[in-house]
Amino acid sequence: MESISGSSVDSRNTLRGINTTPLLARIESYEASEKKCISDVRRTFCLFVTFDLLFITLLWIIELNVNGGIETRLDKEVLHYDYHASFFDIFLLAVLRFAALILAYAVCKLRHWWAIAITTATTSAFLIAKVILSKLLSQGAFGYLLPIISFILAWIETWLLDFKVLPQEADDENRFLSIMDVPERTPFVQPGPLSDGQFYSPPESVAGEKDSHKGLS
Repeated sequence: MESISGSSVDSRNTLRGINTTPLLARIESYEASEKKCISDVRRTFCLFVTFDLLFITLLWIIELNVNGGIETRLDKEVLHYDYHASFFDIFLLAVLRFAALILAYAVCKLRHWWAIAITTATTSAFLIAKVILSKLLSQGAFGYLLPIISFILAWIETWLLDFKVLPQEADDENRFLSIMDVPERTPFVQPGPLSDGQFYSPPESVAGEKDSHKGLS
């Protein structure tokens, strides 16, 4: 009888484990990702924002070195800033864009596009105005390269956030909420108490019965 009772308990535990294990695994996986400081796709976005700043900085340093030396060009472009001839404002725009996006999407973890919409619109308007009003195009290859690269990187950041980061995080959250709603809408079918009558030993074989009869006779 004890073996039968133990078997019934093991059967109920096994069925419960089969019903709940996939669900619990998905919930624990989502909760583990939520405990991270930042999601993987958002981390990729922040890395690209950092690449934007470093790439623009590298191009500006190369421009300074090519056009007369870093110290001389820094004095001319920064200390004696001229909107029509200086590349310093494009570098400064990249710094401000980096600071705003990292603050919004890495520190504050915003889930809306308004912050990057502001930075991209500001970057686009400033670069278009600078190309039209300034004399950058007469300063060689960097007069074309820096504004174009800065413009393209700003729009790639917008595409990454709007089409990759926010949709994927929303899908993960909706999937988690739908999993959490399962017990409320369709509770698990738990097996009812199993009676002892449901467990039985197989009948002895015919040969065994004949042997027992011979022994009695």
